[in-house]
Amino acid sequence: MAEAETARDEGDDRIIRESGIDARIALIVGPVLRGIGYRLVRVRLLGQNGLTLQIMAEKPDGTMTVEDCEEVSRAVSPALDVEDPIEKAYHLEVSSPGIDRPLVRKTDFSAWQGHLAKVETSILVADRKRFRGKIASSDDAGVEIVRDQPAYGEEPAVKLPYEAIAEARLVLTDDLVRDALSKDNRARKDARKHRAEAGDPAGGED
Repeated sequence: MAEAETARDEGDDRIIRESGIDARIALIVGPVLRGIGYRLVRVRLLGQNGLTLQIMAEKPDGTMTVEDCEEVSRAVSPALDVEDPIEKAYHLEVSSPGIDRPLVRKTDFSAWQGHLAKVETSILVADRKRFRGKIASSDDAGVEIVRDQPAYGEEPAVKLPYEAIAEARLVLTDDLVRDALSKDNRARKDARKHRAEAGDPAGGED
């Protein structure tokens, strides 16, 4: 992720960031998202014969509805039109992180502690660059992964420094689905409660 270091959005607290053209786009859309109450998860420009710009975003509580995606799309489109970072025509696709989501912030690792994750590092850690296991713990320096299938002679647990992590995402399991749905329901109930307390007539609706 070294290329991303050349231009950093100081308000972006992600530890895993984009490089190249994706980083330029993230610098444009990140502040726009924060301005309307969302946070950026990931930017990716995909395709060769038909470009698709994927922007993954969420609210601070982790929720993201279809209506939220539409709001984000309406907000970032004018900024992208003005800055024009992509030379060719492209399709804008805004989405939620999904259940088997990328882990891009330190808080993501703590929020999903106990769940299975795949992690790739940019340097060798314990003679490996790819790890799969449960998130055992995390702190300001890194995350401890307990491998689900350690090779003979390998320690089951390994501590991965955040600066070494190039990619990380949750692995879809039944436990993850249950936990994700439970968290989403709690977040939506809290949001409705806050709206009701603020006098929003829609506070009691979904």
